[in-house]
Amino acid sequence: MNPNVESLVKSIHHQAADPLCAYIYDLVGIQQHAAQMVKTMPEQTHLFYAIKANPNKRIIKELLPFVKGFEVASIGELLKVREVSDQVPILFGGPGKKEYELEMALEKNVSFIHVESLLELKKLCFLAKKKEKTISVLFRMNIRSSALPKTNISMGGRPSQFGLDEPLLREAISIVKSEENTHVHLRGFHFHSLSNNLQADLHVEMVNHYIEKVKQWEKIYQLNVDIINAGGGFGVSYDDTPQFDWHRFTTGLGNSEAFGKLGDKQLFFEPGRFIVANYGYYAAEVVDIKQAAGQFFAVLRGGTHHNRLPASWRHNHPFAVIPFGKWPYPFERPEVRNTTVTIVGELCTPKDQLHENAEIEQLRAGDVVVFKQSGAYCWTISHHDFLGHPHPDFYYVTERTNHEQNHHSTEKQYS
Repeated sequence: MNPNVESLVKSIHHQAADPLCAYIYDLVGIQQHAAQMVKTMPEQTHLFYAIKANPNKRIIKELLPFVKGFEVASIGELLKVREVSDQVPILFGGPGKKEYELEMALEKNVSFIHVESLLELKKLCFLAKKKEKTISVLFRMNIRSSALPKTNISMGGRPSQFGLDEPLLREAISIVKSEENTHVHLRGFHFHSLSNNLQADLHVEMVNHYIEKVKQWEKIYQLNVDIINAGGGFGVSYDDTPQFDWHRFTTGLGNSEAFGKLGDKQLFFEPGRFIVANYGYYAAEVVDIKQAAGQFFAVLRGGTHHNRLPASWRHNHPFAVIPFGKWPYPFERPEVRNTTVTIVGELCTPKDQLHENAEIEQLRAGDVVVFKQSGAYCWTISHHDFLGHPHPDFYYVTERTNHEQNHHSTEKQYS
């Protein structure tokens, strides 16, 4: 457990009148992690943050000095980035861009639009010419290849709503090369074939395959490409599976034969989860412990309406228990010792579960369960207003603990 987070939880609990329920984001940890990622990256590679993982504006702001820019998938996300910076480069993706979104992208100085279909490309050519705005695009490609790693979430290499099917590439190129198109410029290609890959060596092979594909297309279609966006998909393990080895990936990529043939092309990466997941914490107080048919349940002030990731991915989310001695009632305090407990939320649904049959040494009503690795796809994807329960509070660790003085700096924001 991060000592800054544990100290903060204790401070919040001490001051709170109601059962504790909060997200804590370690902004210093996020910055240090991003800086270390960039430090190991080969020349000609650039790091973007895909804000879909966590679009919190404080996180976007803290990442500004460390990333090349941000990847967005909606106008809402685009405007969040522009509230933080009106100049930082933005990549705009997503399979269902509407006309007003394309117009807004032109107005808000988006650096690259990831074109996902022939219709989207035709609309963009029409709108750019009408508004007399030039725009650079990357064709997002759904390539048919057995060279792609297999993960639980695949977005390419199979029938999918994402990207241009590879056989349509010739037609897409003919559109941008036509005399009618005067404002849309093809700068390269975008690939995002999978999510949450944990195998660094296979990721190197996949990126090398992208590079080789682009070189083939350059020759076939007489193109001059200067950008290859290799997407994200860098995994985070929520169990005992080894974590993705970023240093192994960047070293292997930099030493690979395909990368050595990159020429003057720039290679983009746009991870989201991998940058922020390990630096967010969801803390929820135990409000009840009950038994049914020989099984124990710990009911939290909170649940999947705040942190939907465990239910969405059907996994047991890692956690720690912070015990609290105070018990304000004159009757016995419910507790369990040396047994298994299923940790659930306050919703009226059996799917409101965060960890099934967790091995517990001791857990009592009034203790706080802190779910680690809750910085990505936790609060963001949750059904916040189901049943009308209050939202959690949000806190930010902005300085590392000075162990000699035993203090830390935090900031609080209400949702």
